[in-house]
Amino acid sequence: MVRVEQLAKGGLVAVAKSLEEVHGCYIRENPMRVALIYPPTCDPTAPYLSVPTLTAWLRTHDVEVVPIDANVEAWEWLLERPRLEGVHAAVERRIAELEEQAALSHQDQLAYAQLWSARADAEIAPRGIEDALATLRDREAFWDPKRYDAAVATVDAAQRAISAAYAPLAVDFTSYRTPFSLLSAEEIERDAAPERDPFHAYFESLAARLAAMKVDVVGVSVAFPGQVQPAYALAHALRRGTRAHVTVGGPALTQMFIRLEGERLEKALGPFHTAVVYEGEVALLDLVRRVERGEFPRGVVKGTQIEDLSRLPPPDFDGLPLDRYLAPELVLPYDPTRGCYWGVCTFCHYGLAEVGTARYRERPTETILDHLAALQSKHGARVFYFSQDVFSPRIASSIAKGIKERGLGIRWGTDMRPERSLNPARAKVLAEGGILQTALGVESAAPRVLSLIDKGIPIEDVERAIVSLSEAGVAVEAMCFTDFPTETFREAMQSIAFVRGVREHLSLFILGKFDLTHGALVARKPGEFGIKEVWGVEGDELGTGLFYAEQRTSKRGPQRDELEAAVSELSEDWRLRRYPWAGALSTAHTMLYYTRFGKDVFRRGARPSGAIPGARGTIVEIVSL
Repeated sequence: MVRVEQLAKGGLVAVAKSLEEVHGCYIRENPMRVALIYPPTCDPTAPYLSVPTLTAWLRTHDVEVVPIDANVEAWEWLLERPRLEGVHAAVERRIAELEEQAALSHQDQLAYAQLWSARADAEIAPRGIEDALATLRDREAFWDPKRYDAAVATVDAAQRAISAAYAPLAVDFTSYRTPFSLLSAEEIERDAAPERDPFHAYFESLAARLAAMKVDVVGVSVAFPGQVQPAYALAHALRRGTRAHVTVGGPALTQMFIRLEGERLEKALGPFHTAVVYEGEVALLDLVRRVERGEFPRGVVKGTQIEDLSRLPPPDFDGLPLDRYLAPELVLPYDPTRGCYWGVCTFCHYGLAEVGTARYRERPTETILDHLAALQSKHGARVFYFSQDVFSPRIASSIAKGIKERGLGIRWGTDMRPERSLNPARAKVLAEGGILQTALGVESAAPRVLSLIDKGIPIEDVERAIVSLSEAGVAVEAMCFTDFPTETFREAMQSIAFVRGVREHLSLFILGKFDLTHGALVARKPGEFGIKEVWGVEGDELGTGLFYAEQRTSKRGPQRDELEAAVSELSEDWRLRRYPWAGALSTAHTMLYYTRFGKDVFRRGARPSGAIPGARGTIVEIVSL
């Protein structure tokens, strides 16, 4: 097929136009250009993997890519002092308007309470925000506990003030929600209006920027639930301000779109022309080629799972604002593997899979080492986070040996299953090969619950793995949760007792609360797990909420209070912070603090009082789509 742009370059414009009229060919004045965008709101302390991975794939196939970390850009824009001063003024104005009313509706009462609660935050945050952001990026101030604590407190205050100014919004680096978030396409569009969306003006300016660049395709990558509403708001701005084909993909949107069909799917697509579900490389490239040929794709595009990961290039970070992340040095993500090699945990629906998890695959070890060496040399990174569903001890050991043999000096962290094979000998190999931190999926310490979960690891083996890694010098973080269906109060307390028993070997821990997700076996076969009923919210067209009732009565009243109190008491042994700050599991800041202060930096009593202050822990809600 003769390319129309070749004809045009040869001066045969009339022939090219004739071909367009007769055959529907598309006349392209400029080379094909694709923008890949990572939207707010999530962790701004390090780049996320999705855009660099897709960028690398497209660039190796000669597609021009403009990567944009809109999460970092949007938060930089929103946290500027003049804009926060405007937030302060908006808070005062809304308080005054409500106080002038003779009576307040229930919604107005909630807004009034939120506004008053954040009034001091709105006044103080603008004065300290510049120093706070500078501290988080400064190679000396970042390590000063008092300055770090003040910076975190200032950013948190700014986010509370922003939320109040746009009440009933709640927005931070993990969430973006309103009382009726994502119930319908109409509500999504209403939440994208300037009076409801603090990012609205930024999205409009980004759309204008892409229009000026003559971008042909815009791909929006949505990894986490907190990005869903902002991704839709951005897409609405792109449709108003550009002529580009707008597509979306990523785990959060995949898990939503694969459950919808017919009219509900059409409404859910909303401002997006297409949505790529499951793994995106092959499908996105095909979509770009179709647009390049002048086609107008619509609807859901099913991605193709890449079986041979040796085909994948290393993630390409060129074009991202690597000097603007809120950290004093760069922590780079890398994906040695995809999917889960265990893949049968009954509570899990994670990543780019219809149910459960994706099939497990690995990059060749030598390829991994080559990629790490090249990324280290190019970007000066010394700390990497291996981002994948789970990391097998076998390939972890192989990589660690290679890092040591090559003398790369790389430190790395990841998530792992607490396998029996994580014995003292293997822990020593991992430590000598640069492992800095690992978050272990402990889940529960109650044998019956572990059996229901189909974890496949006795709690005694979990404890041995924790001790082996810790004694080898690895920062071990425990990921646990309570309230799995039919779990008793006594079984929940067993998990707390287990964490207490190994606390000298844990650098951090989290105790979440079980959340039912559509693709988990528990949701697909609820009766087998003591669940009497599963339902969604009336009017929830996108099916984002999933609720259930057990056949037996769950923990209530005094038992729940006692459990919460036990978690709070246990948390006093650590200096815990919420994501993404130092003192939260698997974050860039936490990993950097391990490099400077060692694996016990967040354990109270392990260091002098005040070494790194933090907040009390609690049971946290695990939210997913």
